[in-house]
Amino acid sequence: MSSEQKPERAKKRRILSRIASLKWLLMFYDLLAFVVVAFGSYFIFTTYVVKNVTIAGYIWQSAVLFGIIFLNRVILRVYSQIWRYGGIRSYIILLIADACAIIIATFVFLYIEPRTALIFRITMAAIYLLLCLAMRMVYRYVYKYVNPATKFGQFVFGVVDFFAGHRVEPSNSYYTSEQKIKVAIVGAGRVGVSLAEELMNNTHSAYEPRVFIDYNKEIIGRKIYGIPVIDERTASAEELKDFGIQEVVFALPKIDNEKQERLYSYYTAMGCRVKIYDYPVMQQAEKGKRTLREFDIEELLFRKQVDMLGDKTRTYYKDKSVMITGGGGSIGSELARQIAKMQPKKLILLDVYENGVYDVQQELKIQYDKALDLSVEILSVTNKEALEEVFKANEINIILHAAAHKHVPLMEHNAAEAVENNVFGTKNVVELAEKYGVERFIMVSTDKAVNPTNVMGATKRLCEMIVFSHSLNGKTVFTATRFGNVLGSAGSVIPLFRRQIANGGPVTITDKRIIRYFMTIPEASQLVLTSGALAKNGELFVLDMGKPVKILTLAENLIRLSGFTPYVDISIQEIGLRPGEKLYEELLIKTEELEKTENDLIFVERDEKITEKELEEKLEILSEAVATRNSHEIRVALRKIIPTYRKPGEVNSEAQAMIDMQTSDGEAASEELSEDK
Repeated sequence: MSSEQKPERAKKRRILSRIASLKWLLMFYDLLAFVVVAFGSYFIFTTYVVKNVTIAGYIWQSAVLFGIIFLNRVILRVYSQIWRYGGIRSYIILLIADACAIIIATFVFLYIEPRTALIFRITMAAIYLLLCLAMRMVYRYVYKYVNPATKFGQFVFGVVDFFAGHRVEPSNSYYTSEQKIKVAIVGAGRVGVSLAEELMNNTHSAYEPRVFIDYNKEIIGRKIYGIPVIDERTASAEELKDFGIQEVVFALPKIDNEKQERLYSYYTAMGCRVKIYDYPVMQQAEKGKRTLREFDIEELLFRKQVDMLGDKTRTYYKDKSVMITGGGGSIGSELARQIAKMQPKKLILLDVYENGVYDVQQELKIQYDKALDLSVEILSVTNKEALEEVFKANEINIILHAAAHKHVPLMEHNAAEAVENNVFGTKNVVELAEKYGVERFIMVSTDKAVNPTNVMGATKRLCEMIVFSHSLNGKTVFTATRFGNVLGSAGSVIPLFRRQIANGGPVTITDKRIIRYFMTIPEASQLVLTSGALAKNGELFVLDMGKPVKILTLAENLIRLSGFTPYVDISIQEIGLRPGEKLYEELLIKTEELEKTENDLIFVERDEKITEKELEEKLEILSEAVATRNSHEIRVALRKIIPTYRKPGEVNSEAQAMIDMQTSDGEAASEELSEDK
């Protein structure tokens, strides 16, 4: 036994010894209580019921009754309960034990006592049970509700400690009522009540539930555990202030996203910090234990995260050799994690940045060890010769093409690199996929390819054109998947906001009007994998991403999530749109114009395909522009070969004009309605 284990074992022995001592002490107090009840009953019995009863006979019969009760309590392990933490289950066990004892005693005394005496004996046993329950409830109440930091609390604890044989002490980490954070619990259902009980029972808790907020008229105005329930519809800042509320906790597991967003905005506007009592985001699948926690940034999208991976998708990737380009990036690494779960024949991660892909490699090795055939290749997709060596060495069935430069302002400044990596890199992978008979090629695209206004979006649109042009050859199944901004990815705005908040601000946004469509990294990866499994050939898959999110709102929520107040603790500054940036990203899909798939959230847009000859002509124009290394010349060439590529100023002006017109129409309609009234 190690030196570290000995003190631990000794500590456990001391605890067990203390529990055993308390158990025998409780047995003694139960016996003492029975004696008190028995002698009190004797005087009542002999005075009002039967007067010719000898004390010796009464004692003998009472001893038999106690023996039956005690035996039943031992059999049902009543004395093994720790009554300091005893819940309803502990009291039910005691009730069952004594109820069984009373039934047995009834049959025992049926033939040795008159009926009136038998009824009285049962009554005596019931009174004794009530006394035992009362002793235990008082004991538990003291430790649950009495604050030992006050003089009254010290006195009460002193009395209890004396009767417990100086074996139990209050927790040293007990928070005083003044120290505790006063919370309002939104939701007085099963989950909310469970949270309140947990906070009240835990002396280590830093939270004190002061009020429930609910919409159920049947419980409004009543109390649960002594905590009042107020109406959600009328709860005001003044009312919460009267209760001293500092934080609001959502305990609503089945709340819809729109209501959650409304309540979050309502209570944060009051100046309350809002938390949630639910499963951690990363454990949603496992459904572990609910915890009181901050909202996660993904939850601030206020839309249900989509889980698209079905059995058909998992079966498709099983026993296949899969290569992921850009395998060390945000999307590529999550694709690798998802594929690894599907038992592939081989997984090949290809990336030019060794640090990112190394981290993924080590993570997968630790998790799967030899159960996963994993290979890592460090090279750029622009190096066709080195890339071909990878194809020669591996019999690849599926390619997930996630390698790309995606940062909009940087690609505006480095247009030649954007074209070489995104366009000609994709061309290399596509051509080699065909040459070496790859079964399926799935390209990761972006919403910025929709009517692009920047180099990055234009290059991704051209990548789509390359992929769909090669789908006409019929050798390899080619498909592409579009989605919006990926929350928390390396190029996302969230890491920037977090750094700015950590530095005390200000948080910078390009424009307060700007909106974007967001999805999480797992959602993006699942979309790619599911669309890949659904693909027949030449489809452009898009996801119904719900409502767009204002970047300003996202910044404000992230500041609150970090424990600060927007514009008070952390300022928000508008710095203007960056080069090539749209004010409003266009909708990814118009469901009435698209084809549905077997997945309700995934749609297919039939993209107009160009021939291989037309593609070569376009790429020749672009190649000549890239040779100049002049970003302006490259943008001119991109506009020439991509009809939908426009200047950001034009698109933003049109978007703002449309918004102004809608606002004007809305105001006019409102005025007309007022006049009619």
